[in-house]
Amino acid sequence: MTVLPATSTKIYSGKKIDLHAHIGRFGGWANVSCTPNELIQFMDKYEVEKSAVFFTDNELVRRAVQTYPDRLVGCYWPNPHEEDAAEKVKIALTDWGFRGIKLHPLFQAFLPNEKIVHPIMEEARRAKVPMLIHTGHSPFSLPWSVGELAESFPDVKIVMLHMGDGHGVYMEAAINVARRMDNIYLETSRMPNGSKIKEALSTVGRERVMYGSDMPFGDPIVEIVKATVLELSDEEFELYFYRNAKKLLNI
Repeated sequence: MTVLPATSTKIYSGKKIDLHAHIGRFGGWANVSCTPNELIQFMDKYEVEKSAVFFTDNELVRRAVQTYPDRLVGCYWPNPHEEDAAEKVKIALTDWGFRGIKLHPLFQAFLPNEKIVHPIMEEARRAKVPMLIHTGHSPFSLPWSVGELAESFPDVKIVMLHMGDGHGVYMEAAINVARRMDNIYLETSRMPNGSKIKEALSTVGRERVMYGSDMPFGDPIVEIVKATVLELSDEEFELYFYRNAKKLLNI
């Protein structure tokens, strides 16, 4: 058994871009919420320069980005079951200045490579923005299904949010799929095994693995510590916490 060595490393305090944050209220089992102002306070506390933010109420995100244009990066969250989903995405990317798209196959019950998703992917291709996809829960949001979508759209950058989440088989699958598909990127929030971050960095590539907090479902400090204890090089830390997301979102 390989055990990470004990470390006295200080918590990473360099600048950061958070690729995965939410505003709004999520009821039901989660029962969490976050206002734009509360998110900014967390960002200030943990030295986060910008956050990619999304919510099912896209108008709420639009107003938040207008209020904090230098801090928040809007990503549109469509429902692919709606006939005008792609048109709504186009408006957000063209007129609102949003810089990404977020899909949640589990939340809205669809498979990533269903035909209803393809018009939205065409908008991502047209606007040259990344597609961020929740992963880690069967039957709808598994890494293999995201891999099928990546094969259908090899020129669109796709981020597996949570990198397979808390399931060991799904984490391994996320790494293996990303190794085969160079348009797949990995975001590591809520994925519990810090050692898998290091494995992804060495096998998928340092430029395709990046930090996210999943606010308000978790505290950013947990995600920051998880990576800090790996004792990466200064360049690896900067890529993971900042430069990769900056390039991906074109900011």
